[in-house]
Amino acid sequence: MDDRTGTATEVWHGLRALVLERHDRRKQVSEALGMSFNRIKALRRIAAQPHTLRSLAEYMVIDAPYATLIVDDLAKRGLVERTANPADRRSKLVHITPRGKAAADEANRILDTPPEPLLALPPEDLAALDRIVNRLLD
Repeated sequence: MDDRTGTATEVWHGLRALVLERHDRRKQVSEALGMSFNRIKALRRIAAQPHTLRSLAEYMVIDAPYATLIVDDLAKRGLVERTANPADRRSKLVHITPRGKAAADEANRILDTPPEPLLALPPEDLAALDRIVNRLLD
């Protein structure tokens, strides 16, 4: 392994530890909303735009029966509803309800809250990190 690959690997390990271990918001958002993170992930996706069960399953990389189970639970909670799909009468579209939109907004608020160590960085470090992250996302 060359120096560049080794350094990139170490940076990747650090980023994973930062986001997925030390400051993982999934548990916090699950506890706040009283449901699994998979249900929250589906809810946030449906809040962004209506989905068929098939498109939701594809996005979440799950099988259709599990997507149905998730949507059934969200519907029982009053967070989503199914309506006829005008583009395909054989399928239904899953839409967010006002209660579901509020829950998705709360999930986004929790997930988007930066961890304290990030907030504590000096402005020039934040600017450099922002520049690097945007470059990685391009």
